Amino acid sequence: MLSLPPPEPRTAPALGPAQRFHAALMADYNRPATAYWWAVVLLGSAALGWSVLQLLALPWTVSLQVVIGCAIAMLAGLFPVRIPGSKNSFAAGEVFIILLLLLYGPAAAALAASGEVFIGAYRTSKRWTSRIISPAASALSMLIAGTALHACIGWIAPRAALGEAVVLLLAMVFAVGHFLFNMLLITVVLHLKRREPLKMGAFFASFGWVGTTYAASALIAGLLYLAFKTTGLGVMAGAVPIIIVLLVMLHYHFRQRESDDQAQQVRISAAEREAEQSARHLQQLRESEQRFHAAFSHAAIGMALVGADGHVLQANPALCTLLGTTEEALLGQDFKVFVHPEDTAALARQWQSALARDGADATVELRCQRVSGEWVHLALHSGHFSDRDASSPCLILQAQDITARRQAEAQLQHIAYHDGLTSLANRIRFGACLAQAIERCRREPDYAFAVMYLDFDRFKLINDTLGHSAGDRFLTLVAQRIRDQVRPCDTVGRLGGDEFAILVDQLGDEAALVAMADRLQQTLAVPYALDGTEVTSSASIGITFSSVGYETPGDVLRDADIAMYRAKAAGRARTALFDASLRAQLASQVNLERDLRRALEQQQLHLVYQPIYDLATGQVDSFEALVRWNHPEQGPVPPATFIPIAEESALISGLTDWVLGRACAQLREFQRGLAAGASRPRVHVNVSGTDMCRASFVSQVATALLSNGLEPGQLTLEITESTLMQRLDSALDVMGQLRELGVGLSVDDFGTGYSSLSYLSTLPITSLKIDRSFVQRLQDDTKDAEVVKAVITLGKALGKTVIAEGIETPAQLAQLRALGCALGQGYLLARPLSPDSAAAVVSISRRWPGPEAGPSDFGRFIPTGFDDAALTLH
Repeated sequence: MLSLPPPEPRTAPALGPAQRFHAALMADYNRPATAYWWAVVLLGSAALGWSVLQLLALPWTVSLQVVIGCAIAMLAGLFPVRIPGSKNSFAAGEVFIILLLLLYGPAAAALAASGEVFIGAYRTSKRWTSRIISPAASALSMLIAGTALHACIGWIAPRAALGEAVVLLLAMVFAVGHFLFNMLLITVVLHLKRREPLKMGAFFASFGWVGTTYAASALIAGLLYLAFKTTGLGVMAGAVPIIIVLLVMLHYHFRQRESDDQAQQVRISAAEREAEQSARHLQQLRESEQRFHAAFSHAAIGMALVGADGHVLQANPALCTLLGTTEEALLGQDFKVFVHPEDTAALARQWQSALARDGADATVELRCQRVSGEWVHLALHSGHFSDRDASSPCLILQAQDITARRQAEAQLQHIAYHDGLTSLANRIRFGACLAQAIERCRREPDYAFAVMYLDFDRFKLINDTLGHSAGDRFLTLVAQRIRDQVRPCDTVGRLGGDEFAILVDQLGDEAALVAMADRLQQTLAVPYALDGTEVTSSASIGITFSSVGYETPGDVLRDADIAMYRAKAAGRARTALFDASLRAQLASQVNLERDLRRALEQQQLHLVYQPIYDLATGQVDSFEALVRWNHPEQGPVPPATFIPIAEESALISGLTDWVLGRACAQLREFQRGLAAGASRPRVHVNVSGTDMCRASFVSQVATALLSNGLEPGQLTLEITESTLMQRLDSALDVMGQLRELGVGLSVDDFGTGYSSLSYLSTLPITSLKIDRSFVQRLQDDTKDAEVVKAVITLGKALGKTVIAEGIETPAQLAQLRALGCALGQGYLLARPLSPDSAAAVVSISRRWPGPEAGPSDFGRFIPTGFDDAALTLH
């Protein structure tokens, strides 16, 4: 196919001289105005050129006279004579231009008019377009008018009886005509630029009066012309300098008179303004006094005039209403009798300052007592008051009722520093009280305090089952019970959620504080009635003492919180005291979290696989993938230590993702080594409650399966029963999606939680894992045996596969097989194995010894080469 060459970049065409001239000088000219301007300039230039040719044709003496006349006209144009008392001016240059017209003809007059106008245009305008068209238009106008004048004089004057008078009249008429035609040529340019029509009425109204000066100039020029004809050039030579001198004198005389008139007018105007301002000032004073009295009487705020001794001289109705009294009772009364005794000193200082020579106004907030005995808060503004009729200085008071504002501020103060639900001190207020206690402890060696940190064990369950309104009611009841058990000097605060703190002030005996904690435990354990439901709860309490030596409130709360978590870890309704070892444990946990994060990033973790056997056939059914961490400094870290840290620090998602991907990849490797037709094992992966509550977890599982080419049924996810019950509402939707995908779900440690039959029958689970504690206590005719039997029977009834974990003796294995348990795992059968060792047992079918066999009888079935270090961590 053909392709066109790319277009060359377009460049702006070069501008010609005329275009550059237009861009530089005539940017605001449109096309008609530009065409007209050029037409006038060209015609005027032609007129000037013709005039120059005519001048050159004259004798040199005559030409010299014309040049001198043009110079005189141009010089006279620099001194226009302004007539005082009007806007008119007498153009002296026009006298000599018209004289040249009468003496030497239109060509000489055109040259003189063009020069005189150029001088004026150059002096008054900065635009070259005006400086060019003005002389051109003047030359054109003068040539036309002058030619017409000479034609008329040549035709009319010889025929008229009064020839000289006719000449004077014609000169005046054509001078006025020259001026109007010249101004018309210039005015048309402006109207064309503005695209406005030319109105002749407005034109004559604007410039008609100026024509009178041209008529006067023509009259003077005509008289000089007649004198020249009568007496000759000598009279002219003497008259012209005299006329010039007279015009110059008139120019400066009129300017001086105009300056004097302007100065006189300024003085008159200033005197008039001063008189007017004085009268207006007096009127304003009278009006100001009237407004003051009106404002004083009708003001919405209380106002009063008081003497230097504080006695009331005058009061308005608003102040009387504010104090609950009458004006008669208030006059002559000392204002300070209404003021609270604690505020009188501040009021006296304010008045003393206001009465000083340079005293400034000031406002003080104080309490005043009404006649009825009620106290009100006032904002009292005091200022020095000057009165022409007063014999001594006095003060003007302005009182505004701020009682409502003070009450609102107190309420806002309470809201800012107290919990809105329980009215206890909030975290900010509690921290401030704690900071004061720390500072006092630093100043007073004998002073001691303690902080108790409380967290309720089943608050989330109350919120989830009974609703948040019941949870709020529970917190309110708890706050009241705590408040009832503390002393008035102690501070109780709600730090957030179900976390409370108690600042035990002036601590005497630490043993008494422990007794107080026991009383709190007993009080808080009493059932609560919430919306018709009886609820029991307990608190975990952590205590720290000022004897530890604290610098900041944050340190105190941190250590009390650490002690509280220690109590919570020990079980419910416990109290724990802080010691330095707890802080070391916390620091160790923080360091372990940091190292775990690094281990995940650098893939320093590994998996081991414990076989799950079919107890009927002895065939490996599946593997449970167990994560292991060999710390570079601490050595092997138990999963029971680092898995909770991962859950608390939001690392669990990344850890689960890594375990899923690695376990699925290893299962694929196991299956590749199997013979055709052999049964393919599955893999079990433990997940946390946090994973089961994430909406993205389903896609995360699907990605791990697809990337390794596995069927969803080859993966089973295990979650402990207690975790499942705690997060059932949040996890149910994710569990349903996983079952729709085909992934198996197993309840781990079954029997240790609080699940019910109704839940088990509806949950989308595929298997139950009997907790190892039941298996280890498994004996004939025991309660644990009955529990295991019931779980196996229940699993069969619900269609769930039952797996027994923790099988460690042949007797346990035999009894589980007798009870019909389908699957099992434990150290008796196989320990957690490395990937290579696990691959070796996939295809081995085992035969179980009888119940009388010992553990050594099972050893030959465990392949060699497994990871010995991993075995100690299960």
